[in-house]
Amino acid sequence: MSNTSGNITFCRPYTLHIFIPVFLSFIFSIGLLMNCISLWIFWFRIKQWNPSIILQFNLAISDAIIAPAAPMLIIYSFTDHWSFGILACQYTVFSLSTNMYGGVYFLTLIALHRYFTIVHNVKWNLLAKKSFIIKLCLVVWGLLFLQGLPFFFLLRTSDIDRATKCLSIHQTEHALLFFIWNWVAVIFGLLVPFVITVLCYSLLSKHILKAIPMNPQSQTMISKSLLTIGVSLTIFIICYIPVHITRTTGISVKFLSPESCSLLVNIEAVYYFSWMLSAANCCIDPVLYCFASERFQKVFMNWSNCLYHFIERRRGISAQVRATASDGPPIQPIPTDITVTNTPGL
Repeated sequence: MSNTSGNITFCRPYTLHIFIPVFLSFIFSIGLLMNCISLWIFWFRIKQWNPSIILQFNLAISDAIIAPAAPMLIIYSFTDHWSFGILACQYTVFSLSTNMYGGVYFLTLIALHRYFTIVHNVKWNLLAKKSFIIKLCLVVWGLLFLQGLPFFFLLRTSDIDRATKCLSIHQTEHALLFFIWNWVAVIFGLLVPFVITVLCYSLLSKHILKAIPMNPQSQTMISKSLLTIGVSLTIFIICYIPVHITRTTGISVKFLSPESCSLLVNIEAVYYFSWMLSAANCCIDPVLYCFASERFQKVFMNWSNCLYHFIERRRGISAQVRATASDGPPIQPIPTDITVTNTPGL
């Protein structure tokens, strides 16, 4: 449906389904828990960091950075009305951008690091130095900051169909801004990193299968390396590519053919589904740490075993307490041979 005012056509936004806030609440809660555990393991349990650990730690930070904005996103998707003001809208969009493209960039750096340190260990030993990797991560964080900074100056909320919207495809006044920013983000924030990642992992897989003899130990290493590659590419394919395709399609239709309301609503419905998939990256990334780092996997398994035994021990104690309470103290029999005597008064 659409409303026409003068020469401008306003399409009615897609009505969000209740499943969206429920799904986001579940995903953000699980993701926050898993990333807090990951950051705790990285910071407190792994004493000696190598370049791979540094990259994975920064990836975990980029996943956790969405946490302060998550409650506002959940409430927004539930009410379909932004009630937190312009600054909170700008901060939320900045967090979304940093979270998504931080994940893309650090996954790409992990792929580059694994390829050059394994395939070109002698020629590219610069990537094996912690000092260089730290500087590289700082450059990425600077790039992420600059990439999201324009939102604080250009993005505003809009009143559409008796509701306030934040970063909505129906904000006609931002159509040109969204169109330009989206294509820059698609090319430099997705396509270039994805091509680099696929190329690195393809060459790495070819090198591993060709160079390593097939004994049981090497087969285990090959399996873990291939699983790491599979998880990384799965994150791109599930979490990043669909949301960019649907977002680009919707923004292009809004900019080039704003009167196509029915098409825009259908695209918007698919976009929200892909956006929910993109939020799942904060739950998938911790799986990558287990395959990419033996030390992380070892610490995580030890911690999980300790937690399991602690819970089992608490259950055992609780069961003993309940059993003791249900048995109760032994009941004393009432004596039947009581003799009552008269006591003289005072």
